[in-house]
Amino acid sequence: MIGDLTIRLETPADYREVEYVTREAFWNHYVPGCDEHFLAHVLRESNCFISELDFVAVQQGRIVGNIMYTNAKIAGDDGAEYPVVSFGPISVLPEWQGNGVGSALILRSLSAARRLGHTAVLIYGDPAYYSRFGFVAAEKFGIATSDDHYADALQALELKRGSLNGKSGCFLEDHAYEVDTTASALFDKNFPPKDKLEGLPSQLKFLQHVSMRKPRR
Repeated sequence: MIGDLTIRLETPADYREVEYVTREAFWNHYVPGCDEHFLAHVLRESNCFISELDFVAVQQGRIVGNIMYTNAKIAGDDGAEYPVVSFGPISVLPEWQGNGVGSALILRSLSAARRLGHTAVLIYGDPAYYSRFGFVAAEKFGIATSDDHYADALQALELKRGSLNGKSGCFLEDHAYEVDTTASALFDKNFPPKDKLEGLPSQLKFLQHVSMRKPRR
């Protein structure tokens, strides 16, 4: 962990720098280029956005990381809807990755989410990474993707013990995550040009996780 790292809430003055950090963190990571910086831009104006859980990590006066949370839900098999929260994007500048910045953001925000009364978090992410924070496969609770598939990357964490018991169903993110790729490409023109690369190890790993899906029923 970096000794003088500060975690605080994002302010409007941080928006542009956070979008830059997000772009740097995700560029060519999952696919050639990225849309996550545009997603960060539009999420703040979405009704699903939780500003009280929008944290930045600051090192030596510079923002080096960010995490954003949104409201989501489980469409239960019993016909009920169960509120949960989700986070993403979570971004750390490449040169600061591996130094505990992401962990600090996750731990601080999970603690805050629990204090705010949220009972469960569902995300899409690498199980090998998120298991260290207590996340488990959502399949354990009978929770599937929006198209009713169990997915290796769909991870769940109870902030209150037993909060996901009896809540099998489909995890539904807000429509804000349905990125307009044309608008994203236009937004990206506000940033310095970067090469789009394909076939990178992180992209191949992402495709592997995406392929690990199976129908729930």
